[in-house]
Amino acid sequence: MTQVWQLQEAKSRFSEVVEEAVKNGPQLITKRGVDTAIVLSFADYRRLLLHQKKLLEFFRISPLVGVDLDLRRDTSPLRNEEVL
Repeated sequence: MTQVWQLQEAKSRFSEVVEEAVKNGPQLITKRGVDTAIVLSFADYRRLLLHQKKLLEFFRISPLVGVDLDLRRDTSPLRNEEVL
C-alpha cells in the first residue's frame, strides 16, 4: 500500500521514505495537500521502463490503423468579427 508523506516530513525523514519505497512500493509526497511526487524503488522504475512502448510501436498497433481521418484544418475565423 502506498504511504502518503507531507513534503516537510518526507524531507526530514528521507532515508525512511526511500526504505519504505524499497520494501513496500511507491511513496506519495504531497505539498499543501496536493499529490506532488512519487518516490519509487529503482526496481519499480526499471519495471515501468521495460513495459514502455516506443511511440512508433504505439501507432503501429493502434486500432485506428487504416482509418481514413480528415486532417484538414478549420480555416474559419476564431471570433465573430462583427462590429457591435
